[in-house]
Amino acid sequence: MVRKVFPLFSIALIALLLLSACGSAATPTAAPQPAATQPPAPTQVQAAPATQPPAATQPPAATATNVPGPAVTKITEWDYQSADPQMTQWQKVLDECSASTGITIDRQAIPRDELIQKVLLGAQQQQLPNVLRIDNPDLQQIADTGALAPLTDYGVDLTGLYKNLIEAGTYKGKVYGIAPGINGMALFYNKDMFDKAGLKPPTTWAEVKDIAAKLTGNGVYGIAFSAPATEEGSWQFEPWFWGSGADLSKLDSPQAVKALQFWTDLVKSGYASKSVVQWSQGDVNDQFMAGKAAMQQNGVWNLTALDKSGIKYGVVPIPQPDGGAAPGPMGGEVLTIPVSTDPASMQAAGKVVNCLLSDKEMLEWANLQAYIPSRTTLAQQAAKDNPAMQSFVDAAAAERSRTGPPANLGPNYSKVSQPLWNAIQAALTSAKSPQDALTEAQKQAESALK
Repeated sequence: MVRKVFPLFSIALIALLLLSACGSAATPTAAPQPAATQPPAPTQVQAAPATQPPAATQPPAATATNVPGPAVTKITEWDYQSADPQMTQWQKVLDECSASTGITIDRQAIPRDELIQKVLLGAQQQQLPNVLRIDNPDLQQIADTGALAPLTDYGVDLTGLYKNLIEAGTYKGKVYGIAPGINGMALFYNKDMFDKAGLKPPTTWAEVKDIAAKLTGNGVYGIAFSAPATEEGSWQFEPWFWGSGADLSKLDSPQAVKALQFWTDLVKSGYASKSVVQWSQGDVNDQFMAGKAAMQQNGVWNLTALDKSGIKYGVVPIPQPDGGAAPGPMGGEVLTIPVSTDPASMQAAGKVVNCLLSDKEMLEWANLQAYIPSRTTLAQQAAKDNPAMQSFVDAAAAERSRTGPPANLGPNYSKVSQPLWNAIQAALTSAKSPQDALTEAQKQAESALK
């Protein structure tokens, strides 16, 4: 057999060509190794930079359907409950889900007014956490940037949830956020003061004013509410605003003026403190528990503190002008999953969100924070366990999404809410009449919506 022998230079040439071909290929990147599971890090309260909200941008589409990498054992979470007791209470729920899922949750609690700016900037720069918990009226604004993934892509069960809760978390037909618990407002009244004066709880606006007048004096205001220059001011005003028949699409309607005139009269008459323009809802509850207010408008989350205080109180709905319960805004913070280019991290976030929305954790959050569980059967059980919650549970199904009907403002809600709270401030401080304040608010809203 004849054997062919290649010259040495031919062999060397072939080897050189092979090496060149290998060098032109993309160098593979080693897959990241999962970090060892650690207990959740202590909450860090981080201030957001003073940055103007960026224009809406579209982040890359979610890649959860791609082939996942190694299992992720640590994720990040942002929320705005940066003060106790809520900060510690939410941390307890996060710790429970961290333990049950085996996923460490690195949390940042950021004051609400700073969080929205940080989120909008993060959406533009594609630097959002794995789980984001925001106030429900902010959801549509964030979803409009394309920064959130539909929760149903991660197996979130919508069965048995309040219908209006689902609507509040929906944008363009997809559910992007669900709250583990919801809250609403009512009128709390001091039973001892009412009994001593021989009064019954109010059922109309006229009765609210009459009772407030009779119980004002000796260091006591007839009623207390919160009207700061923030979303909290608009939130507290909306039951009176909607109860009068007003609509957020027309801030200066006769019905809207009627509602703001009612609040203004309470302050001007001395039945409510001039300090309401500075009080938070926590401040209002402190006034009530200290016996300095005969009535307060406040939320269900105060039940635990009120029970511990020993004060004898009752709860009735915020009335419409001529009777009947006024529709209030739905309160509650929604859980969302921001879009990421790392499908494994999004899957891990989905596991944590499903845990936080489980019946067990819904009840835990309801017990810690005196919220209404988001599943109707759990809500009824909560009312049975604590009768003081019954008024709030009864009202929950009728609460309105601030971004939804009748105005259907969607992601533009904040462009109307801010002029509204500015008008409330102007009227209550006597800087402008209710009519003039709301006329200016309507002009500002129309300009912002162009």
